[in-house]
Amino acid sequence: MEKAIIIGCPGSGKSVFARSLHEKTGLPLYPLDSLCWRPDRTMVPREIRLETVLKILRTDRWIIDGNYGSTMELRMAFCDTVFFLDYPTEICLQGVLARRGVKRPDLPWVEPADQTDTEFITFVQNYNMHNRPIILQRLQKLSGKEIYVFRTRSEADAFLERCIE
Repeated sequence: MEKAIIIGCPGSGKSVFARSLHEKTGLPLYPLDSLCWRPDRTMVPREIRLETVLKILRTDRWIIDGNYGSTMELRMAFCDTVFFLDYPTEICLQGVLARRGVKRPDLPWVEPADQTDTEFITFVQNYNMHNRPIILQRLQKLSGKEIYVFRTRSEADAFLERCIE
């Protein structure tokens, strides 16, 4: 494994998994949230995001953490390994709620503990119905890649415990 992407529903723990994988492998880590968002909660322009992702993809070793459908197929084409955190909606909602009010190294702001982004919660609630089938379809089209689909956090944790440094 030299080029890995980590995808899954918001709240699934992609960033936590990515940091652990980075620590185990030493591969450079690029969280898409930190590349795509500004501290004022506006998105970096699409052209700049694409240029940044392409620069990373052209390097020899990396872990890219995040969904962002606009570059997912491109990242899948360049990677040698895909990790899909395919968890139940309830687990992802718990993850989203648990990180409110907590500073995250991959996001340039702290989500207020006392506010609920109802649009985002609705997205998470609908992810397995709308986004998951698209991801599974994309994964089926891949060849020559290592693909790991974890259905529980304990499966992902067990992989990390076995991960060779």
